[in-house]
Amino acid sequence: MTEQYAPKSELRDGMRVDWDVRITMGDGLTLAADIFRPDDDQPHPVLLAASPYGKGLPFAVGYASQLKSLLDEHPEVAEHSTNAYQVWEYPDPERWVPAGYVCVRIDTRGAGGSEGAIDFFSPQETQDLYECIEWAAAQPWSTGKIGLLGISYLASNQWQVAELAPPHLAAICPWEGASDYYREYTHHGGIPSEFLPSWMPYQVKSVQHGRADAEINPHTGRRVSGLPIRTDEELAENAIAIGDVIRENPTVNSYYQDRSAVLEKITVPVLSASNWGGMGLHSRGNFEAFTRVGSEQKWLEVHGLEHWTEFYTNYGLDLQRQFFDHFLKGEDNGWDAKPPVQLKVRTPDDFFVRAENEWPLARTEWTRCYLDIDSGSITPDVPSTDQRVTFEARSAGVMFKLPVLEEELELTGPAALKLFVSSTTTDADLFVTLHLFDPTGTEVLFPTAFEPHGPLAQGWLRLSQRTLDADRSLPYRPWHAHTEAAQVNPGTAYEADVEIWPFSIVAPAGYQIGLSVRGQDYTHGLPGKQESAYGRELLGSGAYWHELPGDRDNPAFAGQTTLTGTADQRPYVLLPFIPRT
Repeated sequence: MTEQYAPKSELRDGMRVDWDVRITMGDGLTLAADIFRPDDDQPHPVLLAASPYGKGLPFAVGYASQLKSLLDEHPEVAEHSTNAYQVWEYPDPERWVPAGYVCVRIDTRGAGGSEGAIDFFSPQETQDLYECIEWAAAQPWSTGKIGLLGISYLASNQWQVAELAPPHLAAICPWEGASDYYREYTHHGGIPSEFLPSWMPYQVKSVQHGRADAEINPHTGRRVSGLPIRTDEELAENAIAIGDVIRENPTVNSYYQDRSAVLEKITVPVLSASNWGGMGLHSRGNFEAFTRVGSEQKWLEVHGLEHWTEFYTNYGLDLQRQFFDHFLKGEDNGWDAKPPVQLKVRTPDDFFVRAENEWPLARTEWTRCYLDIDSGSITPDVPSTDQRVTFEARSAGVMFKLPVLEEELELTGPAALKLFVSSTTTDADLFVTLHLFDPTGTEVLFPTAFEPHGPLAQGWLRLSQRTLDADRSLPYRPWHAHTEAAQVNPGTAYEADVEIWPFSIVAPAGYQIGLSVRGQDYTHGLPGKQESAYGRELLGSGAYWHELPGDRDNPAFAGQTTLTGTADQRPYVLLPFIPRT
């Protein structure tokens, strides 16, 4: 083993903290962990999480603006915690240790204090997590019952390791965690996302193991990137070139399959928490996992707001605590009688909590609403004429609208759009957006998981990736195979089914629902400079833009796109109408 910071134990704020503990993997490489536990020398259940964000980088240091926003808008978060030990997307030990839990934070391979090379969600990384779970179960401060809790990356890897069924894994709570590496992390409808290549330099390489200029953990005075210092060449050799990998692997193959769990194999209790505003990463995976995991004990929770917010509010903590108290402590707290689904149903201004028994909702009135291309309307009536509209591929495309609502309308669930599309080139990208307009015609925008001003819902499809998997497709959720490109001949109309990720809205009378079909990412068009992420302004689609160099700069995506409607090819959107009770 190379030089590393020596483990250090101390008492802080009533917690026993073990900094920079080394965990040896099966191949001899060591990972770094920080452990927060009650100071009573008794065994306790364990909440464990692993990420590449630097276990020793405090929220207040690495993500100061997000923490300030959280505390300003939700002061309850500071009522029972100094927030000094909060780290990005991990549970806060000041909220969990006094409740009788041990919190274990681990740097994934190649990040923070952990040796090795960064390779997101690789089989090796998943095996590491398995071994960490079993290591924690064998420690004297552990009861042997391990739960997994964390957001985003720290949620996604829960699906993978749960498939392997570590003997001491007792329950998981993936909070906004993608479960399909291809369809959620790297591509949307077959269109490459820039998210990972843009995110990696800012949030991962900045804390890569051995980086000399990484931040200092103020609690220990140590670099969050550990020891020893690596050269620039060594850093490059030990980090996946994710942009190149995405370009080299345009369709589903073993690379993506190895990084996506077979959800049906998961049998531990699951609390899957999704975000209506998580289009691009933080929603679809939780819905898919809830419907497909093999566990007989599974629950779905859906909220809104920024993806880190409800994880730390009393609302989220109460749910997490009840779940883990039941499955890790054995408390008879009524959790097992809790309805399987809890929704924070969205309104234009707020949310309200409602319990449900399934997802999608059994009482959904799945309604075909046809696109009247000539009038730009959405109607239950089938148009009677041949219709077509052409737009420049790289443009805001065309908008269709339902009539102004005469009474309140709820739409809650996934949606699916059927189009008949031709291109003047050999391909075309479709960017589909659902909108809500107020009585003045102004679009209602929502604070979402990553985007401060997001639309109601989104979906995407590359025309050459239109081939469906008939066995896995559902009327309201088309499933594209994405195993190879289908031919696109210029001027030929092709049937295209677009998956629109789940959403919820109770729209009041006087409001209007819209649907746009574009050839580029949705932008809200608000005036002035917007908030930024990863060096770019957030303009409506969060960090999930789709202009990866070497892909959409191909001339095939700069032609003209035509939508058609004929007697035997009528475009429509299937919407999840929820009847009033």
